[in-house]
Amino acid sequence: MIRFWLWPLAAVTAWLLFSPAPCVPEDPANSEEIVRFKAFQPGERLNFDLHWNGIFAGTAVLTVEPLAEIGGQPAWHFLLSVRSSPFLDVFYKVRSTFEGFADLSLSRSLLYRKKQQEGSYRSDVRVDFDWEAGCARYENRGKKRAETPILPGTFDPLSVCYFLRLQDLVVGQELEAPVSDGKKCVPGRIRVVAREFVNSPAGRFDTFVLEPDLRHLEGVFKRSKAATLRVWITADEKRIPVKVKSQVKVGHFTATLVPEG
Repeated sequence: MIRFWLWPLAAVTAWLLFSPAPCVPEDPANSEEIVRFKAFQPGERLNFDLHWNGIFAGTAVLTVEPLAEIGGQPAWHFLLSVRSSPFLDVFYKVRSTFEGFADLSLSRSLLYRKKQQEGSYRSDVRVDFDWEAGCARYENRGKKRAETPILPGTFDPLSVCYFLRLQDLVVGQELEAPVSDGKKCVPGRIRVVAREFVNSPAGRFDTFVLEPDLRHLEGVFKRSKAATLRVWITADEKRIPVKVKSQVKVGHFTATLVPEG
């Protein structure tokens, strides 16, 4: 039931076996280079409450971690963690993390990792983006898949959300960026459909309303003919996601921004 929480939040909006673990670069020039990103900086933390058919189902946290180093180059490090509520833990325990690493100019992904504990399901996935070879290499718990060709400017499912936050938005426009989870590379498309105010426990926000293209999503989205997905992000320079709402044949899901603590 709960596994498809993660696509709405991370697809807009979710990988440590061969290369050294990421570390914080010591070059102070890196800090100067990222100052131009007004939407977010390392240290940002966004907290969300998750509800399924009106029932509190768990929490999700999006963070911008300290800069990492991937393959000898500095990189952004984004982290999404999801956990089910104590009530749902009894039936379907979720403890999952998703990590995206993108180059410092945020023009493409370098690495994607996810560790999932969702009921009896387990995964430990790593995807390396090899830009010299033009492919993504996927491995899950020691098992490798065939290499997946990637397009210039391809992002992982989490980093693409932060790329979106850097864009100037206008109602009626359509944005596109290729996205790969290591299994396939698809055109990620999203339309800006409206501008409206939205309320959340974190406050009242002036937002753009976004509708991602669902044609390439899997699972319950693919099986639901009338599936919908909408994302509300603030209309200021921060472009903070404040609400995600989906409707599928088995009910509706909502992620809502809440204050820290």
